[in-house]
Amino acid sequence: MHPSAHARSAPTRPAIIMADTGETITYEELNARSNQAAHLFRAEGARTGDCIAILMTNLPAYFELAWGAQRSGLYYVCISSKFTAEEAAYVLGDSGAKVLMISADLAPLAREIAAMKPALSVIVVGGPADGFRAYETLRDALPPTPIADESAGADLLYSSGTTGRPKGVKAPLPGGPPDAPSPLLALVTGFFGLAEDSVYLSPAPLYHAAPLRWCMAVHRIGATTVIMPKFEPEAYLQAVERYRATDTQVVPTMFVRMLKLPEEARLRYDCASLRSVIHAAAPCPIPIKEQMIAWWGPVIKEYYAGTEGNGFCALNAEEWLRKKGSVGRALLGIVHVCDEAGQELPIGEDGVIYFEGATAFEYHNDPKKTADSRHPAHPDWSTLGDIGHIDADGYVFLTDRKAYMIISGGVNIYPQEVENLLVTHPKVADAAVFGVPNEDFGEEVKAVIQPLDWADAGPEFEAELIGFCRAHLSHVKCPRSVDFLAELPRHPTGKLYKRLLRDRYWGDRTSRIV
Repeated sequence: MHPSAHARSAPTRPAIIMADTGETITYEELNARSNQAAHLFRAEGARTGDCIAILMTNLPAYFELAWGAQRSGLYYVCISSKFTAEEAAYVLGDSGAKVLMISADLAPLAREIAAMKPALSVIVVGGPADGFRAYETLRDALPPTPIADESAGADLLYSSGTTGRPKGVKAPLPGGPPDAPSPLLALVTGFFGLAEDSVYLSPAPLYHAAPLRWCMAVHRIGATTVIMPKFEPEAYLQAVERYRATDTQVVPTMFVRMLKLPEEARLRYDCASLRSVIHAAAPCPIPIKEQMIAWWGPVIKEYYAGTEGNGFCALNAEEWLRKKGSVGRALLGIVHVCDEAGQELPIGEDGVIYFEGATAFEYHNDPKKTADSRHPAHPDWSTLGDIGHIDADGYVFLTDRKAYMIISGGVNIYPQEVENLLVTHPKVADAAVFGVPNEDFGEEVKAVIQPLDWADAGPEFEAELIGFCRAHLSHVKCPRSVDFLAELPRHPTGKLYKRLLRDRYWGDRTSRIV
């Protein structure tokens, strides 16, 4: 279950297709180039257990580098292409990366990083850039055969930093041969049903855990990945039709953007080829998911997991229609719901979600964050920091991130509920809800809205939105005020940089999000 096997059995089958251009890399080419990348990493001094970094936009070479590191016994850090030089330098230093592979379209960023990290080996990918060595020139001079000391490497991925400095999630290297099965593979092929004949459309940035890991799992089974350079709602629908995509993975904000296309644009494209539409990364508002199932049918599946890999819940459309709002039952690990003191709570009561008995992990170079993620009495139980509950049938329901909870006059308010409502308003493109200082109550509820039409922004729309919330929710949960932004600071993977919004209102005062 490795690209090298499919290079032998189906050498001309497409492993990677770029959705916008149709550029194709076969399994034979992917295997040969990943071998050349492995030789390059060795030539640059990266030995088993070392780390290399990839900082690239969605280019076809992304996977030859990732597979090259995977078959070299290396950790590979995939860094957000949206990071500043300072943010990237932090990850490079924290991970100890010896080599940085950066796309030529990010050459100005490469120069800033090189100035900050003069000892770092920096190689550009996808074209020339003055002052840097070109990857393709170096690669093509190396043999397409395996290195002598192949072994399985692993990713070392950093959180998106939505609540502070990014955290590196590090698991022990698996060791052994690079073609040993991965834990994700059983879920990809079992519950989600991907197979060798799948055409998997990936619209998200490859530096994020889900697109990277799922695309590499697709390569393990010998199927085809179709990679979009970035998500655009109509371009996504075009790609489904053009490539007859059978499987895909999105985040809820992508559903929202597709549903807000004009009806004629939504219905212009044939999406009947889709067998499995997987969503994750953030809670999906119930009305949004209902509309997607009505549009595409019962092909939509959901999972709840994190980069940490400490647990995995999932459910299909039929289950969700019976358990609306659930993120599924545990397929990896055992779920426990505990109060602040670590005591387990009864069925139906909200508390901190812990997973027992799944993959071990640590936050790289951060023992305090690692310790904070563990249950006080059960060190093999770990949490992603989410609040929720379990029902009598074992289905998990999430309420919000613990760090985002608003405490107003002693009342706990979970902003996700309010956000899920606001995005259903026909004139709202995106919404963020969080606590801001209030002298009497400690915090009060604030909403920041991205309107579909900026002309709507103003006092009348603010009053309309507050009234809309009060018609559906208890008044204590509703925003007291609404501000407007042309675009919210949302990560391309769907996560909201809520800390950046909160910081504008908290100033020098201490916010609970750190």
